[in-house]
Amino acid sequence: MTKYFKRSLIFLAFIFTIQNSYSQLGISHEIGVFVGSVAFKSDFGVRNDFGTNAGNTGIALGVVHYINFAYRADCNCYSTDTYFNDHFKLRSEISWNKTELEHIGEWVDNSRQSEEANQLRAHTGEAQNWDIGMQLEYFPLSIRAFSAGVYSFAPFIAAGAHLVSYQPNVKTTFGDGNVNNNDNFYNFWDDVANGEPFVSVDGGSTWSFVASIGTRYKLSILSDLFVELRGQYYFNDFIDGLNHNLPSNKDNDWNVWLNFGYIYYLD
Repeated sequence: MTKYFKRSLIFLAFIFTIQNSYSQLGISHEIGVFVGSVAFKSDFGVRNDFGTNAGNTGIALGVVHYINFAYRADCNCYSTDTYFNDHFKLRSEISWNKTELEHIGEWVDNSRQSEEANQLRAHTGEAQNWDIGMQLEYFPLSIRAFSAGVYSFAPFIAAGAHLVSYQPNVKTTFGDGNVNNNDNFYNFWDDVANGEPFVSVDGGSTWSFVASIGTRYKLSILSDLFVELRGQYYFNDFIDGLNHNLPSNKDNDWNVWLNFGYIYYLD
């Protein structure tokens, strides 16, 4: 994990370098925190099964920083009135999420008493990830007008990229409980694996694409509340420690976040 931590620090230093460059230009800053829930769309369960998608949920925590182009910190005045300055903010983030995973749905129904059903019921996991990255947020309404209290709400959409350090956990109570023994897991995964591993407890790092929709609520002149719904797609399929080759595993792991947060204007 050390090399992945070092990569995260390098990326964080790059973000701070960019932000410091903007600071020299007088751009103002905002900081905030958020807490949320995560619905993890993984290889646990059946593709597009609502019970699986709604059942495997976890928690998310994060710290965010915004570059506000609409206001200049060096003169306590508005910046040049351009469309970009008045409708975009640059967000950087460090966040953590953790989700306990289990197989949910028809294949583990109590009416099924086959060996395969027992293997699925005995198999659980955990996805735990650290994120660091940036998003560009677009506000259809004027950021200046929202800051001045003309609007109570400021809806936004956003997109960006996150570097993810992941550390899955895999458990099974079937057989001898050894996660390195394929006989302890769903037989059909082994049948289509062609000798490739389909269960892994190895951590690593990968990139992900994130996209959000949400809104801010003006709490005071120097503070906002926000809520956002975010989708995150990982460029790796072992985030949950499972990557089988059945038709139900056509996509890499992804998740949906629902976050609630608080933002304070520094300048």
